[in-house]
Amino acid sequence: MTKSLSLIIPTYNESGNISPLVKQIHLAISDYKYEILFVDDASTDGTVERIEELGKDYPVRAIVRRDERGLASAVVKGFQNAGGDILVVMDADLQHPPAVIEQLLAAIEQGADIAVASRYVPGGGCAEWSGLRKLISRGAIFLAWLFLPQARRVKDPMSGFFALKNSVVEQVSLDPIGYKILLEVLVMGRYREVAEVPFQFQLRELGESKLNFSQEYEYLRHIVRLASRSGEAARFLKFCLVGASGVVVNFGLYLLLTRFAGFTPISDTSSGILSGNIALTISIETSIITNFILNNFFTFSDRNTGGAGGFLRRLLRFNLICVLGGLIQIGVANLLAVVLGIADLAAVLIGIIVAFFWNYLLNNSLTWRR
Repeated sequence: MTKSLSLIIPTYNESGNISPLVKQIHLAISDYKYEILFVDDASTDGTVERIEELGKDYPVRAIVRRDERGLASAVVKGFQNAGGDILVVMDADLQHPPAVIEQLLAAIEQGADIAVASRYVPGGGCAEWSGLRKLISRGAIFLAWLFLPQARRVKDPMSGFFALKNSVVEQVSLDPIGYKILLEVLVMGRYREVAEVPFQFQLRELGESKLNFSQEYEYLRHIVRLASRSGEAARFLKFCLVGASGVVVNFGLYLLLTRFAGFTPISDTSSGILSGNIALTISIETSIITNFILNNFFTFSDRNTGGAGGFLRRLLRFNLICVLGGLIQIGVANLLAVVLGIADLAAVLIGIIVAFFWNYLLNNSLTWRR
């Protein structure tokens, strides 16, 4: 690669990790023209002094921020001061193996605008994590996928280890909070191709983890802000409004059929549950059709392309996804009403809510994809 590299590494009290990190980076990419830019949040343990000492032998420098805090905003500061054509973002705690940098650069050379070191592609992982931490990580990814369609382009949008062309963030307004800078880049950046390369997330050996409850709260705030800035919050609210109308159709038609049209409720096991499930199926399919029409011309009007053919393809796709959602609804409703003995109307309502999130995620991703 003939292009220059800028490695951007945010730091706060990482003095014990700086020297081995710089040496490992140099071994990994010594054949490249590179600089290491540490963005430090006024460390008190000698981190900056250690960086300055290493600057005598390696191409490293430090930017010290005294009035700002936060990993993601530190990376943005690094973007603004980097001189390289390719930017690499990684942590200072040695949990991101420098040997993977060359794989990220190879992905960029092969045409990717962003290359993400991923824990969730074959060959990647974080084997030493507890089951709880893995669950929290997966839950955070699901939230990003649910509310930010751009995050679905990768399996690990939570990664803090990635490379990108400078043009992806050049003259782009980035305003992140918390730790997850990659989410900001995926939603607000200018790019076409994204690639993922596997890596094994390492355990921290020195220093203290910065992960705590406040960072989890900041992550939720970041999701909300990105959804608002990208227009996805408004889209979700529109989908909710359409979904609410579908609930009225779905719930109301089931009520009419089982209370006034001769169908039996699904909880009435004395006469069998077939009649009640037929009523439930009719109400679900009716609401699917009305929801599609409203979503096509209201929620996703900006993706309403392809003329009559596109309309029919979207209708079939929407119907398939929502039929599967309907099966989920039926399964949940029967589990709650028949097995657990919950009142049938309450069971149906809970099933509708569960199916709603299924429908939003898949239809946003597949039916009205960009």
